[in-house]
Amino acid sequence: MTSIKGANVLVTGGSRGIGKALVEELFARGAAKVYATARDPRAITHPQAAALALEVTDPASVATAAAHAQDVTILINNAGAATGASYLDSPIEDVRRDLETNFYGPLLVTRAFAPIIERNGGGRILNVHSALSWLADGTPYSASKAALWSQTNSLRLSLQPRGIGVTGLHVAYVDTDMTAGIDAPKSDPRDIAAAALDGIEADASEVLADDTTRWVKSQLSGDLDALYAQLPQ
Repeated sequence: MTSIKGANVLVTGGSRGIGKALVEELFARGAAKVYATARDPRAITHPQAAALALEVTDPASVATAAAHAQDVTILINNAGAATGASYLDSPIEDVRRDLETNFYGPLLVTRAFAPIIERNGGGRILNVHSALSWLADGTPYSASKAALWSQTNSLRLSLQPRGIGVTGLHVAYVDTDMTAGIDAPKSDPRDIAAAALDGIEADASEVLADDTTRWVKSQLSGDLDALYAQLPQ
C-alpha cells in the first residue's frame, strides 16, 4: 500500500481545477511536502505548497523542476490542455499542442522523476486520463488522452520492477475552467481528488471516478453502435 501520510508529492498543473483540489487533499491526508507546479508559480495559492515553475512540454523546464524536487516519491501528472476543436477544422498547431501537453508532457515528467522515485525507495505515479480515452468526440483532446492511456499501460509494466506503481485516473466532465462552456453534469474536483488519492493509497491500477466513465468502459467490449448512437443502424 502507498502511504500519502508523510510522503513528498509533486502535482503538475497544481494551480486550479483538479490539480488545486489534489494539493488540498494531499495536505488533508498528511503529506509531508507537496510541490505544486504551474507555468507561473505565482498562481499557486496554497500556503503550505512548494510552488515550482513547470512547462511540461519543455525538457529544460522539466529538468529544472526535477533538480528542485529530489525527495519526491509520488508523482501526479495532472497538467493538461484542450485547444483543438476538431481534426478537420483546428489549426494543426492546436492538434499538436494537445498531444504535446497531454501525451509528451507526462512522458517527459515521468522520465525525469522515475529515477528520483526509484532512488527514494519506490513509490507511485498517477496519470490523469479521461472517459474520452475510450470515447472519441472528434477532438484532438480525446486522441491525446487515448494515447496517454496506452502510455500509462506500458509504463506500468516497465516501472513495476523498479518499485514504482502506476495508476490511471479516468474522469468525465469535472467542474473546472476547462469545462466552463459545457452544459452537462459535472463532478466536483474535490470528489475527483479524493477518488484519485484513494486509488493511490490502494495501489489501484485504474480509478474510474464517476458513473459516466464506468458506463463508457463497460461498453468497450460491445459493438461501436453502443458508444456512437449517431452511426447508421
